Amino acid sequence: MEPGCNYIEGGWRASQGTATLPMIEPATGQAYGHIADSVAQDVDAAVAAARAAYDGAWGRLTATERGRIMSRFATLIERDAASLAATEARDTGKPDGVARADIVALARYFEFYGGAADKLHGETIPYLDGYMVAVVHEPYGVTGHILPWNYPAQMFGRTLAPSLAVGNAVVLKPAEDASASALQLAGLASEAGFPPGAINVVTGSGAGAGAALASHPGVDFMSFTGSPQVGQIIQKLCADHFITCTLELGGKSPQIVFADADLDAAIPVIVKAIIQNSGQTCSAGSRLLVERSAYDTVVARLAVAFADVRVGAPAADRACGPIITAKQQARVQQFIDRARADGIPVLAEGRIDPDADPAGFYVAPTLFGPVPRDNDLAREEVFGPVLAVLPFDDEADALALANGTDYGLVAAIWTRDGARQLRLGRKVRTGQLFVNCYGAGAGIELPFGGTGKSGHGREKGFAAMHDFSITKTIVIHHG
Repeated sequence: MEPGCNYIEGGWRASQGTATLPMIEPATGQAYGHIADSVAQDVDAAVAAARAAYDGAWGRLTATERGRIMSRFATLIERDAASLAATEARDTGKPDGVARADIVALARYFEFYGGAADKLHGETIPYLDGYMVAVVHEPYGVTGHILPWNYPAQMFGRTLAPSLAVGNAVVLKPAEDASASALQLAGLASEAGFPPGAINVVTGSGAGAGAALASHPGVDFMSFTGSPQVGQIIQKLCADHFITCTLELGGKSPQIVFADADLDAAIPVIVKAIIQNSGQTCSAGSRLLVERSAYDTVVARLAVAFADVRVGAPAADRACGPIITAKQQARVQQFIDRARADGIPVLAEGRIDPDADPAGFYVAPTLFGPVPRDNDLAREEVFGPVLAVLPFDDEADALALANGTDYGLVAAIWTRDGARQLRLGRKVRTGQLFVNCYGAGAGIELPFGGTGKSGHGREKGFAAMHDFSITKTIVIHHG
């Protein structure tokens, strides 16, 4: 990895602009390096390199050959796992254990899609006598990828691996607040055997390099993960040159707890679902809906578990690390301060390590309840370790609450009643539904995506390969 450079056409290339952006360590608030704040000309060069690879060496490979290169890449990630995890922890503030788990998931993405590359099969359709009809999946060509800052290493695999597996060449713009792991991974691409231009990484701001990539006429498909506000901009830019996109835009995911739930199983999962990655997770279980008859019991037990949460620097390997930036720290704290000002009771708070750097971007995890249904805390995505608890009266009330936001990404139902699981589960508006559990680790095999303000399209599993490919119908008249 060369400081201040982009990875284009298989090598490091200085930006054609002169500006740089600081790399800030969230645990200390201090800069430890810089990245290029790339300009449109850098994006032009990356897209041209990707097109040449698609039209040339990369595009000529068979699916099996592509898969073998991707499998080698997975092996190299595993070889360098310790170094990659250290990079991720420093750049994002993740606890060391979380960063290590993210690198394991990253390797798994390339392992899974390396094995799946030659298994994206087409179909034949019975048609008129004397005709054969085949439907085949083909790559788009050049795909653009704009990553978020919360899971930069995992997202490198989540969006690039399925696109590469179906034969696209890729241009990646990592988040300006967390680009280090993407650059380190790009340096492994040649060693794995990717031809020059198959993978390109251009750093910089969203308004600069990101907008240039999303609006580039040489890009055939876009993948974006981030805020709904920026997602709207990306979709409009894509529409200007008639390409489609996958948008994964966040959530306000409910966990619905009925009085018959197994609380011994539920409480630890509920806590982890909101403090994981310091709450900076699109699928965070940020709303806890509790049947009124069990409300006091649930919140009492939850408060004990929540108060035990510790926050610290990555090396301390606590349950929570710092928030990614000072700006995001202030945003999360504003939600907490407004909720307090609104008179919403604080049921419990986690604790920040006394030896955590005071200049770091730390926020104490906070449990609020009961939260009024029309309060921002019940409806808006905080993207921090803040859990809102709301009571409900019956199934109909629970469903109205669960579907009462603009989001629809993930949901959970905690009940021993099998009929209720199916009855309610079919009506909750969500892309993923968990019953008596929440989340599935990285869940590489499981299609993932949302509805409404949570975006559209699907990542993970074979569904992602379908999104990153386009079908062609071939009709042959053989007489």
